[in-house]
Amino acid sequence: MIRVGILTISDRGSKGEREDLSGKILKESIEKLGWVLKRYQVIPDEKEEIINTLITWCDKEHLEVIITTGGTGVYPRDVTPEATKEILEKEIPGISEYIRFISYPSTPFAALSRGVSGIRGQTLIINLPGSPKAIEEIFPYLIEIIKHAVSKIKGDSSECARN
Repeated sequence: MIRVGILTISDRGSKGEREDLSGKILKESIEKLGWVLKRYQVIPDEKEEIINTLITWCDKEHLEVIITTGGTGVYPRDVTPEATKEILEKEIPGISEYIRFISYPSTPFAALSRGVSGIRGQTLIINLPGSPKAIEEIFPYLIEIIKHAVSKIKGDSSECARN
């Protein structure tokens, strides 16, 4: 079982002014997969708070996967990618490129998404957009990638090539 944290970054969501639909969709998807949701939190678009939460979840709680939702666009308060980059030890640009690729058929605004992905310690971190529709469209394509990445991060040395 994969131990997961969902971190929603939303000023309005953190104040209770908007329901966190993206986080709800992720929670339901994770539960259906049989993964374990260890942490779920909604915080404001504050870089230091994002950094502190990610570090705690990686270094102290040892989650295997953290999925963030929100704060990846071009709005002045969108700082999720900057906060994530600051704590990553290894960036995995292919995951984020793939996320944008998946989104292009639905919206040209996928080009504005600045989300990043990578590893800190033994934790895979993936930034997703804050749109519920985007989560529904993107997450199913990431499931096998996440499983494979978690296995490799844990040290699985088997071949990666698909037959």
